[in-house]
Amino acid sequence: MRYIIIGAGAVGGAIGGRLHEAGHEVVLVARGAHYAELRDGGLRLRTPDASLTLPIPAADRPEAVELRQDDVLVLAVKTQDTVAALESWAGRPVAGGGTAGERLPLLCAQNGVVNERLALRRFRYVYGVCVWLPAQFLAPGFITAPCAPLTGMLHIGRFPDGTDEVARRVAADLETAYFLAPVAGDVMRWKYAKLLSNLANAVEAITGSASEPGSAELAARARAEGVAVLRAAGIAFASEEEQAALRGERMRMRPVPGGDPAHGSSWQSLRRGAGSIEADYLNGEIVQLGRLHGVERGGAREGRAPGSLAAAELR
Repeated sequence: MRYIIIGAGAVGGAIGGRLHEAGHEVVLVARGAHYAELRDGGLRLRTPDASLTLPIPAADRPEAVELRQDDVLVLAVKTQDTVAALESWAGRPVAGGGTAGERLPLLCAQNGVVNERLALRRFRYVYGVCVWLPAQFLAPGFITAPCAPLTGMLHIGRFPDGTDEVARRVAADLETAYFLAPVAGDVMRWKYAKLLSNLANAVEAITGSASEPGSAELAARARAEGVAVLRAAGIAFASEEEQAALRGERMRMRPVPGGDPAHGSSWQSLRRGAGSIEADYLNGEIVQLGRLHGVERGGAREGRAPGSLAAAELR
């Protein structure tokens, strides 16, 4: 199996880098300066135990990749970029006949819970991946993955539910590459649990921290609202205790030489000047479900620049 990583940022770069390091075929797909660095200097992957330079083949567009029947597409872009990526790849021809949308498995290694539904409009074989993978992408060509001894936990299963041989083969490959990769027939139950965790991303993006007392309180309120909404909607999600028991001591944040302090994906997007964050598909998912199921919520403050509010002002 060859892994085509569509969106080789923090998550995609870490997954692709670890798979390549373990001896699996990988192609990283990126844009702009990041693509140029990957093409010319390889992926620089920093972990607590090593600083690696990995000469992984890179591409900057679908047309630059000749797809094969043994390819697995791993979608790792932010949700706001999902539709454009899907439309770019679904119609690409596959050697031996057919198109990517008809023939190839697509894994949604993304936060949020709408990507799989968007993908199923264009791809026949869609898999959810619940991404528990702290990683940072702040400079072109460089990815930092600060967890050890395992880099992350990636549940994988068919969408909307079930498992199959493809899921098991991918999981087996990931297990060789510093990942815990449970095959889950209820993968969306894990992804809704991750959604609750990701509600703190916007808090960190606005205040600069999700751990300071005021910010932590706000993040806890966001999570409590999310739990209430999911329960009102009748949507199952894995408990924090269930997640912690599975991770155990296998994923611990450790210092990375030359690495930056750990921050979430939304903060990183603002730091890089990406122009957008995922809040509409994380916190916005809870807002939409709350409105559909009659759960009341408070208003937000308007008219202030990102990063300019103190947590106390958001109460």
